[in-house]
Amino acid sequence: MNKALILLPLLLTGCAAALSLTACAVGPDYQPPADPTQTRYDLAKVPDQEQAGIEGPHVATGPVRPDWWILFHSPALDRTETQALADNATLEAAKATLRQAEQVVEESTASWWPQVSLDAGVQRNGSGGFTAAGGGTSSNFFSIGPTASYMVDLFGATARTVEEARAQADFQRWQLEEARLTLVGGVAAEAVAIAAARLQIETAESILINDRKDLEMLREQYEVGKAAKTDVLTVQSQVVAQQTQLAALRQQLSVARHALAVLMSQAPADWTPPDFAIDDFTMPEDLPLTVPSEFVHKRPDIAAAEAQLHSLSAAVGVATAAQYPQITLSASVTQQSVSPGTLLEPANNLWSVGAGLAQPIYYGGSLEAAKKAAIEAYNAQLATYRQTVVTAFGQVADSLRALDHDAELMRDSQASADISAESLELLRISYQVGKTSVLQLLTAETADAQARQSLATAKAQQLTDVVNFFIALGVTQ
Repeated sequence: MNKALILLPLLLTGCAAALSLTACAVGPDYQPPADPTQTRYDLAKVPDQEQAGIEGPHVATGPVRPDWWILFHSPALDRTETQALADNATLEAAKATLRQAEQVVEESTASWWPQVSLDAGVQRNGSGGFTAAGGGTSSNFFSIGPTASYMVDLFGATARTVEEARAQADFQRWQLEEARLTLVGGVAAEAVAIAAARLQIETAESILINDRKDLEMLREQYEVGKAAKTDVLTVQSQVVAQQTQLAALRQQLSVARHALAVLMSQAPADWTPPDFAIDDFTMPEDLPLTVPSEFVHKRPDIAAAEAQLHSLSAAVGVATAAQYPQITLSASVTQQSVSPGTLLEPANNLWSVGAGLAQPIYYGGSLEAAKKAAIEAYNAQLATYRQTVVTAFGQVADSLRALDHDAELMRDSQASADISAESLELLRISYQVGKTSVLQLLTAETADAQARQSLATAKAQQLTDVVNFFIALGVTQ
């Protein structure tokens, strides 16, 4: 084969590479937003829990592990999280979207290289032969050969396009991390919700048993004239109220179980979640807290907003480069012959090289408008980024305050439950010797029931707020 078939495209590639070395990218070079100057998330001073006599998890600056849920020391939760990460369909969709964005990067980088194709054709030509007399001549024409073209990136249109695509891939990568965080956080939250509902159901059932015993006792006393009808009705209404509460709690349990099945990408009828219990979770003694300057680079929604900002900065460069000249190099080598047997002979070789220049002159202001639109899109995303950071800081501050309040609530709820239980025991003894009325005993039982339910709620709330704390920190990798 004629060497020109190979050498001419190679020559074009060399020229293109040489021109690319002298290229410059117009438009702004991306500058990441400055790290926050804050050293803490809340203006108020965090109270010293040890001096206040409060037991609970203590927060200290330190690294946050991606698999933070293992700090609860719940094997059932660990297994569920692992299964969710493997089976969740939303997470799989986010992974596919990321792979798509990575291929867009590959596609955009192809513009840095010449586009080479092999063209071949055959046609039949003739003259005359269309009249009634007939006659005329005809012949075959064969051709084959490579063509190459290259757009010289003198003003960085291709470079900015690649930069934009890479930033979009980064955005999708952080979107994947955000989906992962939403998943593991949701699994942990629903596991705690199941445990909380079961604890509250157990508490309500034990209270209902006592209420029914009290109702039976009062009915017996009413029949012998030792209790008033109003006392019986009071306890009866209390039993009905407790049964209503149990129905609502069982509904909460069903909703939590169904929500966890959905997070596993399973139909509720096809998957049964573990029977999580509050005692299965160990409250972490120490909770690690990322400092603000590191936080903005690790929380997925902040990092995704920053990647989007980078993409829009590159888009300004793309719009700017569209206002500058475009230079295109082209080359072709063609073998042409009227016979296939002589197609590749040197005498039948035709070649051409060329360069084209396109300079926008008048587009009705559309190019300048496109550039200004890109700039305003960047400004809008910059404001969105700032608000995302502020919102994230607020969520961490809320979580920190919730942990403080939960510790106080646990202390007070435990004290209230201990006092009410002791008071009820003393009143029962007093009632047995006839020194306490039925209504006094029932009042004490009601207070004890409320204290027990409050303690169960406080335990569940503390676990929930620890989960929310890790979600707010947003560490996934």
